[in-house]
Amino acid sequence: MEYRINTGLIGNMFSVPGIVADNFLKLATGGQLKVLLYIIRSSGKDITAEDISAGTGISAQEAWEAILFWQQANVLASDAEIPASIMQPAAPAPQPAQEPARQAEPQPEAKPVPARMPLLSPSDIAQLVSGSPDITELFTAAESALGPLNHTMQNALITMYTHLGLKKEVILILLNYCKSIEKTNSAYIEKIAYSWAESEINSLEAAQDEVERLSLAHDYSGMVMKQFEMKRRPTSGQMAFVEQWRAAGFTPELLHLAYERTIDNIDKLSFSYINKILLSWKDSGFRTAEEVEKAESEFRSKKKKHSNNTNDFDIEKYKEFINDF
Repeated sequence: MEYRINTGLIGNMFSVPGIVADNFLKLATGGQLKVLLYIIRSSGKDITAEDISAGTGISAQEAWEAILFWQQANVLASDAEIPASIMQPAAPAPQPAQEPARQAEPQPEAKPVPARMPLLSPSDIAQLVSGSPDITELFTAAESALGPLNHTMQNALITMYTHLGLKKEVILILLNYCKSIEKTNSAYIEKIAYSWAESEINSLEAAQDEVERLSLAHDYSGMVMKQFEMKRRPTSGQMAFVEQWRAAGFTPELLHLAYERTIDNIDKLSFSYINKILLSWKDSGFRTAEEVEKAESEFRSKKKKHSNNTNDFDIEKYKEFINDF
C-alpha cells in the first residue's frame, strides 16, 4: 500500500536529513526522534532543554542526552554546550568501610577483566549492527526484554558481547534477571556483566546458577531490610554481612531479635554489632529466637535467686553472657 502526505500540508513542511530515515529509525529511541524533530522545526530559534522538554513531553536531561546522541551521529552540529551537571551523574557518597567479623577464606586469583570499552558513537553502532547478524539478533532479543534501547544500553550490549566476550544467551539471562528485580539501567547491568566475565560465568548453566544465587540473596536482603526496619537497600559493606547470614541460615526471627538487642544496647543500627551477637549465639549453640529467649529467661531467674535485692541486676554481666564478644 502506498502512503502519501496530505497535499494540504505541503506549505507547512520542513526537511529531515535522509541519514535519519536510512540509518537511525531503528537505532534511535522515540524520545531521541522527538527531540530531533523539535530542533529541526525550531531551526533559527534559540531553544533550551526546558523548551524541548515542554514541547516533546520528555525530561530536560533526556533532551540533552538526545542532543548528544545526534551530535555524535553528525546529524547536529557539535556547537551546543551541554551542562556537565546534567550529563555527569553525581558521584555516590562514600560509605563507611565495614569489615566482616571473621576473615574470609582466601579466594583463587580472579581472571583479569579487560579495561572498560570506550563509548561508541551512533554511527559506529549502526555500522556494527549492519555488519553483524549476531549483534542484530542480540539487539532484537534485548528489545523484547527491555523495550526500546537507548544509546547507552546499545553500548552496554556491544561491550558485553564484543569486549567481554559473553555469549548471547548469557547476556539475555542477565537482562531478564535485572528486569525481574526492576533494575534495568545500563550501568547496573554492565556492572554485573563485568563481574560475570571476571568470574568466568559464560555458559547457560553457569548463568542460571548465578541468577538463582543472586535471586536468593536479593530475597534474603529484602527480608533483612524488613527485620531491621530499613528504608533503603543495604550498602556493599552491609551486603557482605547479609551474605554471611544467609549462608549460615539465620532465620528472620533470630535476625530481628539481634536487631532489637542492638537497639537496646547501643541505640542505633550496626551490622557489625548485630553480626557479633549472631555469631556469639551460634557459638553458644542457639539456632532459634526461642532458644535465645529461653536462655535469657534462665539467666534472669538464676540472678534473682542469688540476690536478695531483685533490682540488683548486673546488666554488664548479662551483656557479657548473651553477647560474649
